[in-house]
Amino acid sequence: MRTIISIIKKEFTQVFRNKTMLPIIFVIPLVQLLVLVYAASLDMKSINLLVVDKDLTPLSKELESKFTASPFFIVGNSISVSEAEKEILNNNADVIIVIPQGFEKNITNENSSELQFLFNAINGTKASIANGYSQRIVYDFNQNIILNSGNLFPETAEFQKINIENSFWYNPRLDYKIYMSSGILVILVTIISLILSGMNLVREKESGTIEQINVTPIKKYQFIIGKLIPFLIIALFELAFGLTIAKILFKLPFEGSLLLLFGSAIIYLITMLSIGLLMSVFSETQQQLMFIAYFFVMVFILMSGIFTPAETMPQWAQKLNYINPISYFMKIVRMILLKGSGLKDIINELLALVIYGSLTLTFAVVKYRKRA
Repeated sequence: MRTIISIIKKEFTQVFRNKTMLPIIFVIPLVQLLVLVYAASLDMKSINLLVVDKDLTPLSKELESKFTASPFFIVGNSISVSEAEKEILNNNADVIIVIPQGFEKNITNENSSELQFLFNAINGTKASIANGYSQRIVYDFNQNIILNSGNLFPETAEFQKINIENSFWYNPRLDYKIYMSSGILVILVTIISLILSGMNLVREKESGTIEQINVTPIKKYQFIIGKLIPFLIIALFELAFGLTIAKILFKLPFEGSLLLLFGSAIIYLITMLSIGLLMSVFSETQQQLMFIAYFFVMVFILMSGIFTPAETMPQWAQKLNYINPISYFMKIVRMILLKGSGLKDIINELLALVIYGSLTLTFAVVKYRKRA
């Protein structure tokens, strides 16, 4: 035990002496949390919309006012469809709404009318979200006409007695920053645990100090434990620091048990530290390690469900996600923080991480050769 404590002290000394590592540990995570939560957002609040109103009636102006009152659209007018399409081609517009001539007359006489929407779908995600916003506004506009025109639609006049109240579970304000901040926290502790633990061992290979350790009577398991524990502590500190910042700046809710969250984080971090150690065993230089880590981390992050639910991926990708530890911890963090889930709700994810970490750590220890 004394040997392990000595190695841990040595590792902390090396970390705090390294001027390159300190900004990675303390500055970069803070900057990433502050920037990425705002940058990686699917909230669209600056959708440029052009209205081509060929009817110019009070009802068409009322529809236009619905879009103007929306916080998501920046509304302008165009005299013709061709002129509006030129704005889309120049990327100056995202949506065109064409109100045909006779719009109000058709609604009054025939109880129906047509609208045309043209979307700039170069960015498919933005076009899809803009389409959803537009459909919702038109739906509300249509409902108002029905409710305010009992003489035209007597069979729907009773709808005025129905009062609908919406309740959004786990994120009542529909604040995307809450969803993203919890995911960014997972990425931060992943990078700290995986990259730094791997770079630490490879750096000793490059400097030659690993040979001095190998000729000592330190046992292999003592060396591995002494290498992993300091970065486990640092990553847990990063998680606590990130949770504090997210709580203060983004009002991240803590619905579940923080003790369960940190207990789960320890299991996850041991897994990621083991992966970092395994990568360092097969790497001779820091450059090699960074290339290997970049490949795996980028794939794991994009498939983890940080931006969109993993359940929307193709079936083959969902099956491939079984070997993605980040996806398990991403789900655990969001379930505990946002839903208040307990141990029984995340037990399957925890068991998967335990099995994953045990196999990876065992393989890393076996492959590491302590040569005198």
